[in-house]
Amino acid sequence: MKKTIQFFTKEYLERCKGMTPDQIIEFLENYRMLLSQRPEKSQLISLKIEPSLLKAFRHRAELEGTPYQTQIKKLMRVWLEEGPTS
Repeated sequence: MKKTIQFFTKEYLERCKGMTPDQIIEFLENYRMLLSQRPEKSQLISLKIEPSLLKAFRHRAELEGTPYQTQIKKLMRVWLEEGPTS
């Protein structure tokens, strides 16, 4: 498993102070599952995207040799690993 260091801004920590214990447990469990080694069954979602944006994204993913849905998942993971930006 890839080890990362998580940095938190003061603003983010202030927002987290308002979380209930149940919300904290849910977040930690979801994050643990995300980083687990075992494959997890994917969940089907519906997402509205402008047709031109989707067409361009799919084209670029094809040029890179990556299925576009796989690329979306990679971008989501990178964004989560980067941590809060505010």
